[in-house]
Amino acid sequence: MGPPCPRCGRRAPAGGGPFCPFCGRYLAALRWIAEPPEGFGPPPPSPPPRRYTGPPRYRVLPRWGFPLGGWAPAEQERTGSDPLRATRSLVGTLVPMLWATAAVALLAAAAEVWRYALLLASRESALSAGAVAASDALVASAGTVAPILTLVVGGLTVLWSVRASQAAAAALGVRPARSTRAIVLGWLLPGVNLSVPGSVLAEIEHSALGLPAARRPRPSRLLLAWWALWAVGVVLAAVVLLWSFRDGVQARADGVVLHAVLDLVAAATAVVTARLVLRLTRLLAPGGPQRRELLVRINQKPTAAPAARA
Repeated sequence: MGPPCPRCGRRAPAGGGPFCPFCGRYLAALRWIAEPPEGFGPPPPSPPPRRYTGPPRYRVLPRWGFPLGGWAPAEQERTGSDPLRATRSLVGTLVPMLWATAAVALLAAAAEVWRYALLLASRESALSAGAVAASDALVASAGTVAPILTLVVGGLTVLWSVRASQAAAAALGVRPARSTRAIVLGWLLPGVNLSVPGSVLAEIEHSALGLPAARRPRPSRLLLAWWALWAVGVVLAAVVLLWSFRDGVQARADGVVLHAVLDLVAAATAVVTARLVLRLTRLLAPGGPQRRELLVRINQKPTAAPAARA
C-alpha cells in the first residue's frame, strides 16, 4: 500500500501513481522554505543612543567663530545687491500700477466731462438732485484715488530708474552717468524735471543697446513720445494748480475742462510709461527664445492591399 492521502486518508495501492485514485489529490507532501540569497541577511542592530555629556570642551581657546550679524545664503545676498534683479522685480509691481493709474485717470476724465455737461445743461433748466450728487461723488472719489496712485507710481518709477541706470552701467562696464541723488532730484525739482527724466531714460536705453559710451544717446520714438507727454503733463499740472486760485463761474468751468484734459494726458503718459519700462527692462535682461514643438498633421500613406495568389 502507498502513503495515506492527506485529504481523504485512504491508502492508494502501490504503483497507483502520484495522485490519489479516490479524490485526486497529490500524494507527495510539499513544504516550501524561503531562504534569503547569499549576502542578504538581517540588518545589523543599531547602536544604542549615546548619553548627552554636555557641550564640547577645548583645551585651548578656539580662534574660530561665526561672523557678526544674521546668517543669509550667498544667493540671497547676491540677489539683493544685484541692480538688474532689483530692476526686474520692480517691473512686476510698477507695470500693473501704471495700468491701474491709467484706468483711474480715464475715469476721472469721464467724471469731469460729465460735470461740464451738467454745467451746460444748468444754463437752460434745473438739474436733477440725483444726477448732481452722483457726479459730485464720482469726481470726489476719482479725484482722491488718482493722486494717491500717482504718488505711489511716481515713487516706484523713480526707484526703477535708479536701479535701471545702475544695471545699464554695470552691463556696459562703466560708471553710472548720474548719481542716485542727481536722478531723484532731477525727477522732483520743478523745471529740472522737464529734461532730466528723459535724459536718464535715454542714457539707460543707450547703455542697454550696448552702444559706445562716448557716443551721444539718440532716444527712440517711444522715448521721445514719452518725453513729450511727460513735459506736457508737468506744465499742464502747474497751470491747473495756478488756475485753481481764480474765482468766478467761468473760471470754475474752465477749470473743469483743464482737469479733464490733465486726466487724459495722465492716462496717456501712464500707458506709454508702462510700455517704455517693459521695453527698457527687456533690453537690459533679454530672455532667450522659447521654442516649442507643435504637431500639426501626420501624413500617413495608405498601404496597398497584398495581391491574391492563385
